[in-house]
Amino acid sequence: MTQTVQAEAKSPIQVIERMMRLLDVLSYYHDPVSLKQLAAETGLHPSTAHRILAAMSVSGFVERAEPGTYQLGIRLLELGNLVKSRINIRDSAMPLMQRLHKEIGESVNLGVRQGDEIVYVERTSSGRSSVRVVHLVGARAPLHVTAVGKLFLVADGPQKVREYAKRTGLPGSTPTSLTTLPALERELERVRRHGVAFDNEEIEQGLRCIAAPIRDDSGELVAGLSVSAPAERHNADWAPIVRQAADEISAAIGYVKPEK
Repeated sequence: MTQTVQAEAKSPIQVIERMMRLLDVLSYYHDPVSLKQLAAETGLHPSTAHRILAAMSVSGFVERAEPGTYQLGIRLLELGNLVKSRINIRDSAMPLMQRLHKEIGESVNLGVRQGDEIVYVERTSSGRSSVRVVHLVGARAPLHVTAVGKLFLVADGPQKVREYAKRTGLPGSTPTSLTTLPALERELERVRRHGVAFDNEEIEQGLRCIAAPIRDDSGELVAGLSVSAPAERHNADWAPIVRQAADEISAAIGYVKPEK
């Protein structure tokens, strides 16, 4: 390796910056671009450009076309569609979340799945809560202790639920957390029957939640809408209202219910 290439490889931040430069140049062209042209337009040494492109090819961010040429990879499309779907969900959900908040008077949350956790990406605050509500924007929680997470576990099916339980060990946050597979499976069967999920003070004592699924135009579960409230104000009769709001968000992002 020459001194030039060694110098270029010193900083991980530099590698990331150069990766972004390569992606930018590739985005300018409809057809595959040669390594020689990519190196010239990014100012990178050809061996450095080749090494970074090879790593991105493994991850699917770049694809090799003809020998010595490259184009943007399908992984970027997958990530772009994921970001787009979440932005559309938030934009479509917020007016309905605000309406639901006005009707019920409690916090309304929008959660999406990331791996074995739920991430809350939007929230309306009730301003009345007497407990520390954990559903803050950006907050994370394990699937099995949240109402929204249980919706995703139901969608996974029994085998993946067993794998999740084995992988995570089902850690508990409160005395009512479901920390055994049989208890979780019984709970998920209730969710499957009723079409909504509940959190019975399972992530924080004194806090209860109701959640309903949000589906996209392909019918895939992409988010959950939940209402969280102190246990003394929680009302199970909110379930149809929460489900109706979630159904309206689903319709707004293209979901069409199958005819019975």
